[in-house]
Amino acid sequence: MTKVSVIVPVYNTEKYLRKCLDSLINQTLKDIEIIIVNDGSPDNSQKIIDEYSNKYSHIIKAYKKENGGLSDARNYGIKKASGDYIGFIDSDDFAEKNMFEELYLKAVSQNFDMVVCDIKYIFDSNSNIVSSLVNDDVFTLDDKKRQMINIYPAVWNKIYKKDLFKKIHFKKNVWYEDVDFLYRLFPFLKKIGVVKKALVNYVQREGAITHTFNNKVYDYIDNWNGIIDFYKKEGLYDKYYDELEFCYIRYIYMTFIKTATNFDKNNYKIACKVAKNNVLSHFPKYRKNKYLKGVASIYLKYFNFLFTSIIYFVFKFRKVR
Repeated sequence: MTKVSVIVPVYNTEKYLRKCLDSLINQTLKDIEIIIVNDGSPDNSQKIIDEYSNKYSHIIKAYKKENGGLSDARNYGIKKASGDYIGFIDSDDFAEKNMFEELYLKAVSQNFDMVVCDIKYIFDSNSNIVSSLVNDDVFTLDDKKRQMINIYPAVWNKIYKKDLFKKIHFKKNVWYEDVDFLYRLFPFLKKIGVVKKALVNYVQREGAITHTFNNKVYDYIDNWNGIIDFYKKEGLYDKYYDELEFCYIRYIYMTFIKTATNFDKNNYKIACKVAKNNVLSHFPKYRKNKYLKGVASIYLKYFNFLFTSIIYFVFKFRKVR
């Protein structure tokens, strides 16, 4: 019986791939399978995949497909998975050797639908621990709603019951697909477990999607509009209205605007206008949201040209330095 299937999408990461795969074949959890999906990578990644799949054929399943993007590769891997739980590791990152044992034991201890852990950011000269922002196990609807507005929105510091993927898959051909996936998944989670240890290593490298920039930044807005439509279609919109409203304005007015500072000044102004128009079209009375508290709420409540000008100046000044 396979306890956990770990899906590893591969594209142009030959420099990091061995370290990633070594961290997985040496996991302390037994009955694990590693599903490697070469998403049409043009580098030498396939040679490395062949080497490992031949040597460790008892735990590695290797596949090669035409390039379709990260989401498409993950969805492909999900179809091949046989584990009770599914996890994801990007091929330029690596896991602690006890990652999946700790997450799995936590999952089966109380039949959790999803289990999360903390993260270690790996830089060239140092590292630091980042919290999953889930500090306690989640059993009630109210607790789950609170976690919706807090949780670190990555898929690779978690494992999930396989059955959840009958309903939810990754949205293809977009950036920031992790956010889209997690917020569509949340309503179907009954119990969330947490392991307060940094068990996954997130390598910060130039050339990764998180360090690149173009007009795909608008996927932030398109994804969130899609999430809103999904909740309405599923009859869940009213039940999660406050949480959706808060997350929408936070991601659009903070994450999207921060990323948009990479534009020149004129395109940045256009992005700010698009953000404001989208927020007001969906949530014209958002200033009354119950989660708007503290200093950050001042910016969110009174989002305006002055605030966005200051943000643009600050981030441009940091980049110059």
